[in-house]
This record gives sequence, structure tokens and C-alpha cells, in this order.
Amino acid sequence: MLLGNDNVKTINKYKIAAMIIAVSLAVQTVSAERIKDVTTIKGIRGNPLSGIGLVVGLNNSGDKSNLSSRIIASILRRSNLAIDPSELSTGSAAVVMVTAELGPFDTLGTKIDVDVSTLQDASSLQGGKLLPTVLEGLDGQAYALAAGAVFLGGFTAGGSSATATKNHTTSGRIPGGANVEKEELATFIQEVGGENFFTLNLRNKDFTTAVNIQKSINKEFPFSAVAKNAGIVVVKLPADMEEDKVSAFIDSVTLLETEVDMPAIVVVNEKTGTVVVGEHVGISACGVMQGSLIVKIKESAAVSQPQAPFSDAGETAVIPDTSLDITEEEVRLIPIEKVITVAELAKQLNSIGATPQDMIAIFSMLKASGALQAELKVI
Repeated sequence: MLLGNDNVKTINKYKIAAMIIAVSLAVQTVSAERIKDVTTIKGIRGNPLSGIGLVVGLNNSGDKSNLSSRIIASILRRSNLAIDPSELSTGSAAVVMVTAELGPFDTLGTKIDVDVSTLQDASSLQGGKLLPTVLEGLDGQAYALAAGAVFLGGFTAGGSSATATKNHTTSGRIPGGANVEKEELATFIQEVGGENFFTLNLRNKDFTTAVNIQKSINKEFPFSAVAKNAGIVVVKLPADMEEDKVSAFIDSVTLLETEVDMPAIVVVNEKTGTVVVGEHVGISACGVMQGSLIVKIKESAAVSQPQAPFSDAGETAVIPDTSLDITEEEVRLIPIEKVITVAELAKQLNSIGATPQDMIAIFSMLKASGALQAELKVI
């Protein structure tokens, strides 16, 4: 049980596997990171592309439905060959979804990687080749053309009575399988009131980190950065900067180091039994009592047989038998002093002899009693 503010609560063991991961065991308050590692630049992002294609050359592992046959018939019709789809055999082709990402700086002629996944009942794309497929953006415009041999991360092999499969064979990849036909270059420099600037978006929104980034930039480039809020830092370009110097300036800014603050948070995944503890998590003075009552029940069946041989006076019957064993483990009350670092927190929790199975329950009870000075997030 947990004693905090004169409250007593009972802790029951969770019957799940759990482990506790300390994010940092060193006694420190801040960590220095490069700005480019904790932020992204507004406007620099990829654009998803997709298209419906056909993979051919499969060894009887393609679609068994007639959708692929109809697509093949349509392709042959363009070559002035009129064929009824019902006359085409199935199994040698598969209808697939083709996806790719157009990078923010991919220009005409750039080759990008392509992912291919089955849409019908094909069992494997092994040995297949993607016919030329147009890839469109969300705006409906064509940006790339994909084609080529499909590479899988596994294989399928077997005979009439046994089959062996490694990894997933219904999806594959074509490295450099698409040529960019239309570019969509990123726009990351904004102009307001005759001044040019770019915006840094924090990966983890935090006011302290945003202000620290502002200070780090202004120390090197005075009066350039302003922290707008917990997630945005705006950086102004020098007024006389030439266009060919902009990339070098952004590189100089993002290479600067800044202090990153980490909020006090404990994340619990009850499905996997994982507990992640943030750096600044603290526990107020309290007491933890750990113990459990183990009850073992065993069911068995006994057979009752008549004693007199060749007698019709009785009949054989199955009689249930139940055995019950109750064991109570040792219960200990351990005081926990106020701690302010992960290293001290881990030491205090280990001192009570808590097993990994108890960690989630302990953190839940600490939060319920008000002793856990951090956010408890359950996912």
C-alpha cells in the first residue's frame, strides 16, 4: 500500500510483463542539441504520390480475380489487339497500389523510390515487374512515372503439400523506380513588410526550449530570432543578404547548439507493460508497502469404481477434486524521500524490491495520492 498525505491505498500486482526505462540516469538539468535536430523548417516537406499499376511476370502467384485480366485486355486494346478478358489466364499478373514521396527539392529527372502493394488476392509479387504507372499527387496532377522490377524483402517457395514463406511477399520496393516529370519545389522563405524570414517548427512543443533557441540564435546573429510561441521560432534574414547566401545562413543557424528542456512525464503502455520516465520526474516524500496474496487453485478428476467385481450394484463415475493453496508474501513498508532526478527515483524504487511487474501499479498509485510530481500518460 502507499502512504501519502495520511492516505492508505492497496497495490495489487499486474499480471503483465513490465520494464522501466530511465531516459537519463545522469544528474543534469538540460542537454545541448543542434537546432536542426530539434526543429524542422516550415515549408520543407514531401508530397505523397500514388497510382494504380499492374505487376506482370508472376509464376502463378498473381490475382485469381478477373480485374487484372480486364486491365491487361485494356492495355492490349491500345495496341489494336481486341481480346475478351475471359480468354486471358489468371495468376501471371497482379493489380497493385504504387506509392512514392516527392521530396521538397526533387527536380525534373530525379529518380525516387517506389513502394508496391497488392490490391487483390495475389499471394506473392516475387519475380514481377511493374508496368509504367503514372503517379499523381492529391491535386490530381501527374508528377512521376514509375516502372521496373519489384524487389521483395522475402520469398515464397514450396510444392503441392508444403510451402515456406519468409517475410511479407505481397509488397515490395523499386529503388529509384520513378522519374520525376513535374517538380513541386518547397517554398520556405516568407516575405512580410519587405523583410525575408524563415520559420523553425519545434518537434516537441515547449516554451523553455523555444526561448533557448531564440537566445542561441540571437547570441550569434543579434536581433534575428523571435520565439512566437511554444512551437514556432521566426528567424529574420539580414536585409542585405544575397540570394546565393541564404542556404549558407540557414545552415549556420541550424548548426547552433541550444539547451533542450524536457517536461516531467511518465508514459505507461499497459499493453506491453513498458514505463518510460522523463528526466525531471520527482516524487514527494511518501511510503510504499509492497506485497501480494497468491492463491493457487488446482482442479483434478477422480474416478469412482464399484468394489465388487462383476456386480451391477454400482456404476463408474468421475468425481471432481479441488485443491487450494494460499500463500501470503512478506509485506514491507519502505519510506521514500523526496527525489528530483531519474537516478534518485530509480534508486528509491529499486530499494523497495519492486519487480518490473509492480512498476505500473506503483506509478498509478503515486499519481492517485498526489506524490508523483509529473504527468502520467497512459497509451
